[in-house]
Amino acid sequence: MSNTANSTLRQIPAGVWVLGVVSLLMDVSSEMIHSLLPLFMVGPLGAGALSVGLVEGLAESTALIVKVFSGALSDFVGRRKGLTVAGYGLGAASKPLFAMAGSIGTVMTARLIDRVGKGVRGAPRDAIIADITPAPIRGAAFGLRQSLDTVGAFVGPLLGVALMLAWANDFRRVFWVAMAPAALAVVLLLVGVREPDHRVATSRANPITRANLVRLGRPYWMVVVIGAVLALARFSEAFLVLRAGQAVTTALVPLVMVVMNIVYSASAYPFGRLSDRVSHRALLVAGVGVLGLADVVLAWSTAWPVVLLGVSLWGLHLGLTQGLLAAMIAHTAPADLRGTAYGVFNLVSGVALLAASVAAGVLWDLVGPAATFTAGAALCLATLVLLRAAPSGTRLAAR
Repeated sequence: MSNTANSTLRQIPAGVWVLGVVSLLMDVSSEMIHSLLPLFMVGPLGAGALSVGLVEGLAESTALIVKVFSGALSDFVGRRKGLTVAGYGLGAASKPLFAMAGSIGTVMTARLIDRVGKGVRGAPRDAIIADITPAPIRGAAFGLRQSLDTVGAFVGPLLGVALMLAWANDFRRVFWVAMAPAALAVVLLLVGVREPDHRVATSRANPITRANLVRLGRPYWMVVVIGAVLALARFSEAFLVLRAGQAVTTALVPLVMVVMNIVYSASAYPFGRLSDRVSHRALLVAGVGVLGLADVVLAWSTAWPVVLLGVSLWGLHLGLTQGLLAAMIAHTAPADLRGTAYGVFNLVSGVALLAASVAAGVLWDLVGPAATFTAGAALCLATLVLLRAAPSGTRLAAR
């Protein structure tokens, strides 16, 4: 790593590192379960692909929709940490339900509790990072947090593979083990993160007003629109797991999430750091193009090497875009409305993700997997057209 990169890492506040490790631990827990959950639903529980799409779409969109309220509440009270702790606590509390599930209804309940927790913590956590990080290195900070988070997202499936092989595909035993890292994440957050004292508000007013939504500004709303269209093009990753299930034995399927998240983790920080120096629109164009290529590859073949190539490209797309979008919101939204800004962004993206995941499930059941990924590639083309209309400034009129 270069001296400049090392210098940037040293400048990132300790709180960002702790939040990254907390995210890592929670993702180890979540991905031990989620990398196996689609196969658990279609196998022992007898569900179809449409049910998988509904469960995943409702769960993930619920998380994103809840963020608008938690983000606005954190602006209202002037505090972020309490909501963040509550969100991680809900995530930890949901884990036993997966192990006990005997029906799709129980899985849905567990997923909704887990994702409500994600929604509660997401916007306040991102707002804490924006609050404590100097503007010139925000892209690097968000990239680092995402990179650490994604380490957990590939360690979790690796543990899942190892335990499935050791325990003869016993889904429920793996789900019980997943409770431990989730509990540790909550403890670390409680003792390791302190938010700035100046966040205490002297006067309080509802942040979700028409005047405040207007004050967020056109550059911010352009980021929201771009994020929504991108969510339509990138449906639930459960369909990557199902695609892999057509190529290899059940115990090895979580390896697709391992590969995807290794690529994601390795690329998130470098691209986040790069976003502090180059055109945001150029990086978005590259990210959307990579996602479209991933869809084409996954539509083409179920051969194991081809599937691995497709999920690797999917991970590269995430590394290019996810930290970047978070940094763009921090740049374009007023400081006193950051929680609300992250929440509204994720509300709109959540609705888009729900629609995309349900549509993907319908296409999968009625036409076939290739049609699902082909439709995703077509939506990537639509996103590229939208990006041509975005302002040409380096940071979409960053504040």
